[in-house]
Amino acid sequence: MARDPSVFVHALALCESDEVGPRTRIWAFAHVLSGARIGADCKVGGHSFVEGGVVVGDRVTIKNGVQLFSGVTVEDEVFLGPGAVFTNDASPRAPYPKGPAGWRPTLVRRGATVGANATVLSGLTIGCWAMVGAGSVVTGDVGGHAIVVGNPARPAGWACRCGRTLPGDLACPACGRTWRVADAGTLEERSSAAGQDG
Repeated sequence: MARDPSVFVHALALCESDEVGPRTRIWAFAHVLSGARIGADCKVGGHSFVEGGVVVGDRVTIKNGVQLFSGVTVEDEVFLGPGAVFTNDASPRAPYPKGPAGWRPTLVRRGATVGANATVLSGLTIGCWAMVGAGSVVTGDVGGHAIVVGNPARPAGWACRCGRTLPGDLACPACGRTWRVADAGTLEERSSAAGQDG
């Protein structure tokens, strides 16, 4: 498969995958292995590593130094901050490698943000539009729109789709959306400001 001609790969980057979507930009010293799939309109920052078996959706920002290992799936419009690390083995031992059968898949849902230098352990789901604070260590699933911080990461509030921390009444002062807590422990939109998409 030939790579789309609109894909930009910096002369000092190494992109061994042809499964890179249109208009994606891969910057200096990034390394994308064969078997990785990256969608359209993505940005892959310098010194990032994307292993074979990783799936990245469209319009994803992967900042400098992010490490994505096999089994990680990143949906559309996710932001991965500088130095974020995603693991895939809960009990690694150098002399006893498990291979793909022993790795645990991780899913980052649409619109989520993972802050700089956060570590996400294997086998977890980070919900849609969730926000993981910088430096956090994520050891459990994160619900949609939840803000988590610390080591281990713990709930610290709710995030609007636009990224603002929501006040107690769950009405966003920035974009006008209003929310309610759903049964599943995530947020559900009650209304959105005129002209905003749902």
